[in-house]
Amino acid sequence: MEKNILSITELTKNIKSILEGNFRNIWVKGEVSNLRIPTSGHMYFTLKDETSQIKAVMFRNRFAFGQVQLVDGMKVVVRGHITVYEPRGEYQISIEELVPAGVGSLYVALEQLKERLKKEGLFDPGHKKPIPMIPQCVGIVTSPTGAVIKDILNILTRRFYNIEVVIFPVRVQGEEAPEEIAQAIKEFNILAKKPEVLIIARGGGSIEDLWAFNTEIVARAIFHSQIPIISAVGHETDFTIADFVADLRAPTPSAAAELVVKNKQELNATLNSLTIRLKNIMKGQLSHISVRFQRCHQSPIFLYPEQNILQFQQRLDDAVNTLMLLNSHLMEQNKAKLQNWTVRLDALSPLNILSRGYSITSKLLTGEIIKDVSCVEMNDELKIRLYQGQIIARAVTVGDSGKEGSREGW
Repeated sequence: MEKNILSITELTKNIKSILEGNFRNIWVKGEVSNLRIPTSGHMYFTLKDETSQIKAVMFRNRFAFGQVQLVDGMKVVVRGHITVYEPRGEYQISIEELVPAGVGSLYVALEQLKERLKKEGLFDPGHKKPIPMIPQCVGIVTSPTGAVIKDILNILTRRFYNIEVVIFPVRVQGEEAPEEIAQAIKEFNILAKKPEVLIIARGGGSIEDLWAFNTEIVARAIFHSQIPIISAVGHETDFTIADFVADLRAPTPSAAAELVVKNKQELNATLNSLTIRLKNIMKGQLSHISVRFQRCHQSPIFLYPEQNILQFQQRLDDAVNTLMLLNSHLMEQNKAKLQNWTVRLDALSPLNILSRGYSITSKLLTGEIIKDVSCVEMNDELKIRLYQGQIIARAVTVGDSGKEGSREGW
């Protein structure tokens, strides 16, 4: 039996295919050791725990999360996939994301929930509802104490003092916060007089402080809200799942207040500017129409309408006369053509040929034209068509005249 012997390259490629196809997008926790950063800027190190280790590589373009400064001995959580470096036959983890282990568990949970909700379509732009330009009533879901609510109310009243504001006080941190925030959104949606837009707001903080806005219950409440929602959680650099699901993300709570209502003075100025533009456009259009009217009014067709009608009648008479001449000429041409064809057809007419002494012979019973003596039997009754009249005869002799083998009869 012939053995299937693999080369080292073939074996390595098979191992590479198996490993890289089955270990993708995995999370690993470990301690950094043997860190090496060559001039290329890529990071090469070993991840280890108490009993095992794995080589790791993080390419320069993957330094994303917080620009972490790696050192030997640091505990980290990484996300990546297994690859095989064929020249040395070594497997390693190629890292896509890296965070210190202190926030690793929360970060991993956040990324997993974000990925699941994204696949369900909660982040799709097609689900985003437009924010009304000038809402009459604004709902706010936030803590009733602190600087956030004061800043929002100050900006709202300053920009549009007669706007109606409804506040639903909730906790924005702690175990009870997600349920309270989600319930507030639901309560706003069942009001008889619903706000036209909602602001969900909280000040800045750590990932733990903002965690209520990274929960599934809050994300789904935002997604199912019939009222457009602006998410204003944390500082400009903070991002939560609520920001991705909301119809609009504001970098700060103060910015949310500025986004939700336009400045009344700015709106008045814009309205005045548009009014002036509209008047100018209308004046231009009226001036243009007036010029056209004057031109039409001075046109001979309006000044002397009867004369123009008479001219058109004369042109119509000329056209009729021309048409009649063309028709007469065409009829003469067709008549000459008809006469020509009549002469040609008459020359080809069988009657014209018969007038020169020829005849047409056919069988009396079938009407078959006789073209050859082989078509005639003894005693066949024949009809002979002459130029004038016809003769009924019977064949008494059949065959070529004067040739042997002729058939005779009477």
